Amino acid sequence: MRIPRIGIVSRTYRHINRYRQILTVLVKYGFGGLVDRLRISQYLETGLQLLSREKPAQVEMLTPAERVRLVLEELGPTFIKLGQVLSTRPDVLPPEFIDELTKLQQHVPPFPFEQVRETIQTELGRSLEELYAEFAECPIAAGSIAQVHRATLVSGEQVVVKVQRPNIRAMIEVDLEILLHLATLVERHVEGWRVYHPSRMVEEFSRVLERELDFTVEAAHIERFARQFAQDPTIYIPKIYRELSSRRVLTLEYVDVIPATDTTALRAAGLDPKVIAARGAELTLKQIFVHGFFHADPHPGNAFVLPGNVICLLDFGMMGRIDRQTREQVADLIYTVATRDAARVCRSLLRLAKPPDDVEPDLRAMERDVAEFIDVNIPVALGDLQFGRLVHELMRLIRQYELSVPPDMVTMLKAAATVERLVARLDSDLNMMAVAEPYIRRLKLQRLKPKRFLADVYESTEELWHLAREVPSGLRDLLRLAKRGALKINFEHRGLEKLIDTHERVANRVSFAIVVAALVVGSSLIVHSRLPPTWHDIPLIGLIGYLAAGVLGFMLLVAIIRHGRL
Repeated sequence: MRIPRIGIVSRTYRHINRYRQILTVLVKYGFGGLVDRLRISQYLETGLQLLSREKPAQVEMLTPAERVRLVLEELGPTFIKLGQVLSTRPDVLPPEFIDELTKLQQHVPPFPFEQVRETIQTELGRSLEELYAEFAECPIAAGSIAQVHRATLVSGEQVVVKVQRPNIRAMIEVDLEILLHLATLVERHVEGWRVYHPSRMVEEFSRVLERELDFTVEAAHIERFARQFAQDPTIYIPKIYRELSSRRVLTLEYVDVIPATDTTALRAAGLDPKVIAARGAELTLKQIFVHGFFHADPHPGNAFVLPGNVICLLDFGMMGRIDRQTREQVADLIYTVATRDAARVCRSLLRLAKPPDDVEPDLRAMERDVAEFIDVNIPVALGDLQFGRLVHELMRLIRQYELSVPPDMVTMLKAAATVERLVARLDSDLNMMAVAEPYIRRLKLQRLKPKRFLADVYESTEELWHLAREVPSGLRDLLRLAKRGALKINFEHRGLEKLIDTHERVANRVSFAIVVAALVVGSSLIVHSRLPPTWHDIPLIGLIGYLAAGVLGFMLLVAIIRHGRL
């Protein structure tokens, strides 16, 4: 989803009410200081000075993480989904924020059944009665993007139908445009956040939402996942009815399942939580280390169990991909942590996470911190290591040294840590890292096989050959440009943002002062010439000019004092 940038006057005023609503909620929950630091009034006429600065009394008792969660919940579907995505980014947010964002709830009322009927007819080209023998008017679940109904096909098969909310795309596009503008201001004005590239994160978030708004993508995810585990009897993936699905409607096989976390119901059904825990751990590790295509949102609400201790996953809107090279680098990192070699851990970490602006961090300080982390947290045996604890500490190091991590890798680590917590609820004796150890060793051994070695050599040789063929033509192009005098070298200036902002502020104040002075001079000339209409022999136009100059002069004085300089 391409996000237009705010800046065009017509677009600015088209979104002004939603922008003001977002700022009002931020101020309401105690983030007025942040709003001021973003200097939004310099870029948009949002009526910021009219926003109420009063906070509810109970807000003072909440932690910053709780207030962030409440802000996102109050602002609706786009922001709730943003919080859910950010909850998978422990490299960006501290643990207390991650824990709070995982609690995000969507209090969304269902939309009318007539709109459900209209959407299905528009998308599938036939009436509801022609497509389904029975269709329940009351939804069994309602979310921010879609709601789900039970139905029966003409053939008698039981299904569930996921129908997208009407006009949800237009609302999300407006919110994304505002989010991108806010992210740009955060990069510009909030110290320490530029390294995380907030605007790039919003653009990545827009791609996530684009995939979630297109149910054909989710259908493709389900079909690929089912193919991966077609020969595995321990997992079941519901069938997709492609002829009854489209971009805004998704028809799936109905399965009667038990929530994976409901141990009482599992035992009552004759199922074994320990077997389920072991299978869940194996399933997660196969997704990551074997297939490189994994369920990115495996929270308890998406994990269920069928008879025979068969695992059933639902909601494939958010999926992650991790290539072979990254899988091997993750395996190397975990293995070097287990060997307790701080220098190798640093090298492995820097292969995965890039430093800001490719400036290598202080390696001695990093090795010292890694050695301390190993001494405090890492047991002697790899099988005794807690995966969640490892992820938590690694993310702390990544934030400390401002390293940039590929989003899918972070999502993968977070997903594995989520499954570890779920597994621990079913079997407290099962260690996720002990289950992962054979997969890690297998990945390391695969690189030593002659066939793999020869394939890598062939691939590298082929790349060198292509590079060698491209060099002469590249040099020829450079020489041609130099002959024509068209060869240019671009320089990028960094660190000038504050200077530019200062110049802009100075220019704005000078312009403002000139306008005030012009009003005073113009009003004085009008008063001196005694042009009608008059009030007590004073020309009204001149009087209005004096009053306007006084108000504008006072506003200029207040703005100067607020920034601490006269």
